[in-house]
This record gives sequence, C-alpha cells and structure tokens, in this order.
Amino acid sequence: MADHPRFGPAGVPPLFRVLGARLPDVPRLLREENLDAFEYQAVRWGQKPQMKREDAESLGAEARKNDVLISMHGSYYVNLCGKEEVVEASKKRLVACATAANWMGAYVVVFHTGFYGRLEKSYAFRTCVNALKDTVATMNSLGIRNVKLGPETMGKVFQVGSLDEILMICEEVEQTQLVIDWSHMHARHQGRFRKVEDFRAVAEEVERRLGTEAVRNMHCHFSKIEYTANGERRHHILDEPGYGPEFEMLAEVIAEFKMRPVIICETPLLDVDAVKMRGTYLKIVESQRASAS
Repeated sequence: MADHPRFGPAGVPPLFRVLGARLPDVPRLLREENLDAFEYQAVRWGQKPQMKREDAESLGAEARKNDVLISMHGSYYVNLCGKEEVVEASKKRLVACATAANWMGAYVVVFHTGFYGRLEKSYAFRTCVNALKDTVATMNSLGIRNVKLGPETMGKVFQVGSLDEILMICEEVEQTQLVIDWSHMHARHQGRFRKVEDFRAVAEEVERRLGTEAVRNMHCHFSKIEYTANGERRHHILDEPGYGPEFEMLAEVIAEFKMRPVIICETPLLDVDAVKMRGTYLKIVESQRASAS
C-alpha cells in the first residue's frame, strides 16, 4: 500500500502515445511529472490475460524502479448478478485480470460489480458476494494472494455499487480493497458532494465500518462529472465550470484524516489533472502546517 498520498492517471496519457512511448516507458514518464501511481486499463479483456507475462513483468520492474504504484482496472464485461453463465464468465475475467496484475505487481484489480436488472436489490447483492467469494478462492488456489479485488462505488442507480453495498462487500469478502469513486457517488446521488462535510461524512462512515487503516488506504477515482436522473453521464476536466465535485474539498479531508490514498485521475486530461490534484493537496497540507505553527 501507499506510504503517502499518491496520484496518477487511469491509463496511458495521450501525449505519451504521441511521443511513441512503450508501456514500460510509462512509469519513468510519470515520475518525470512527479506522479507516482498508474492504473493499467484491462477494461476490454476476456477470460484470459490479454498481455504477455514478460510485458507485464517489464512494466512492474520499471514501476518499482521509478517508485510508481500500479493498480489495474479490470474488464468492463463483468456482471456478478446476471444469469449463471454470465456470472461464471465474469469470474473468469476477474481471475484473468488478477493473474496479469500479479505478474506486474499491481496491488488491486478495480472492477464494476454488476447490474440489478430485474432482480430484487438484496438478492442481486447476495449473488455478487457469493460470486466474489468463489473468485477469491480460485485466486488463492492459483497462488494469487498479493492482489486484492476492488469493488468500486458506481455512478448509475441501476448498478450494484452504492457506498453501503461496497462497504458490505469489503466486510464480508476476504482479499478485497475499498475503491471509492467520488465522482460516481456524486452522480448517483444527484450532486452529493457540495461541501467539505459531505466528504468527511464518507470518511467517517468508512472508518466506522472498516477501521482506521481502511479509510487511510482508500483507492480512489476522481474527476468532475456530468449526470442525469439515472446518474453518471460523462467525466469532465477539473477546470470545467458547472460540474462537481471540487477536489479541494476532498484534499482537505485527506489531510485532516492523515490519509494516504491512491488517487487515480479519470478526467479527459489524465496526467495533467493528476498533477493539478497533487499540487492542490500539497498546498492544503502546507497551509494547514502554517496555521498550526
């Protein structure tokens, strides 16, 4: 886990691609921007790892060399409360992602749990929990013990992924990592985060339910977001007016709780806005130190 707040992009920044960067070059380029986290995107993977083991290991070696903490976003094609064949295929996709994550030294595979569909919410949730317990058992049988599964808070009202549901998964399923997507929660609840106290309330609930280490070691996604009555619509850059939430408010809570989260930027300006978030956090820490002295 992180020993201090870390910031980085969700995927390879577009400019890196323009520069002709290969995947193993990404950690060095991020470090040159004073970023120290990277979320590899395996979002369209099937039921087998869709990268070579040597490529994954090369990325991991460069990440360690440059002190960049790696996570992975798993396949979008996961629905743990669908039909039986859908659930079985989803479990295999998660195991495939966890296998490659283990190769590259990623500490968590972030994933979307599924959709309620026509199922009663509590039944859909219970199906997810049982499927995840099976998945973790399979991972352990394969010797994958250093990678956690990270159920993510979701932005649409028809998705399993309210804060309470994600906390319950982390309470019930071993080898899981809390993943808070602040923009998703903002959209799901029609603009939930309007003041610092709104962010603080989430941190306090996490600490109450999962303990101090869980709140300090959150894995987070952040962007500004546009939403409709059904929730999330699209992500926006940090400087775009008219959309929330505001990162400054979250940064105050991070400093207050002495958190050391991994903050993954999901705006269209992946690395640029990650650098801005890091700068905002450091300014708030400095301001708090000056006020205390």
